[in-house]
Amino acid sequence: MTDISKAGTFTLGGRSVKRMGYGAMQLAGPGVFGPPKDRDGAIAVLREAVASGIDHIDTSDFYGPHITNQLIREALHPYPDNLVIVTKAGARRGEDGSWIPAFSGEDLTQAVHDNLRNLRLDTLHVVNLRSMFNPHHPVEGSLEAPLTALAELQRQGLVRHIGLSNVTPTQIEDARRIAPVVCVQNLYNLAHRDDDALIDELASAGTAYVPFFPLGGFTPLQSTALSEVAKGLGATPMQVALAWLLRRAPNILLIPGTSSVGHLRENLAAADLELSNDAMTALDRIAAEKKSG
Repeated sequence: MTDISKAGTFTLGGRSVKRMGYGAMQLAGPGVFGPPKDRDGAIAVLREAVASGIDHIDTSDFYGPHITNQLIREALHPYPDNLVIVTKAGARRGEDGSWIPAFSGEDLTQAVHDNLRNLRLDTLHVVNLRSMFNPHHPVEGSLEAPLTALAELQRQGLVRHIGLSNVTPTQIEDARRIAPVVCVQNLYNLAHRDDDALIDELASAGTAYVPFFPLGGFTPLQSTALSEVAKGLGATPMQVALAWLLRRAPNILLIPGTSSVGHLRENLAAADLELSNDAMTALDRIAAEKKSG
């Protein structure tokens, strides 16, 4: 079994967590909607994640909706003392599976209570506010009202810490005037590096950065350079992509998702990979070549 502690640790909401975590989104049905085809398999993946040493799980009650949180509760409750569960709010699901902004104080209060009930928790350790001005990428817009509502839930003791998702540097700076921001969760990977400067700024501030779609999401990463580096290491391209993220900055926490125990083990094995400076140079060119192409 891979020792994921080799990848190091970082602080998330006052708790030290291993940098290799797990994202639960793929445990729901197709399109992150409805139940999984293999419920027992989903339960097995969650239990394998914790047995492998993972102490950071990312989820949301709008995955399913409700499905992933109910699976987490069934698989892992009562939770290990060291397990940090991070959830998010700011959206809801339509009956057709659509993603609908849910930013009002009433929406956020309901979302927090839904997460608490379905996870069977008294307090949520971190709640990420998901910006939905554009669900696919960050767009400027005021988050003052929803953040103020979330900060009130924090004062009530229902939420310990607040994070942000799908946001711009300006929105992060504005948010810090309302409440401390313990993590930022944005799209970032080998080929999509718009947040390079932001990651470095957050690292200086001691703030965790959690890239979603670390392996490309719905369009998996493909690159000759990535394949060549992987071949030289006897690893898969996806393992190399995760190892690159671990080396990119010390504040990056990984939450690759999967519904397969075998794939989970493959992802965790990225903690064992050591990338040479030459390999890093070759991999760093991928984003530049993608832009120029």
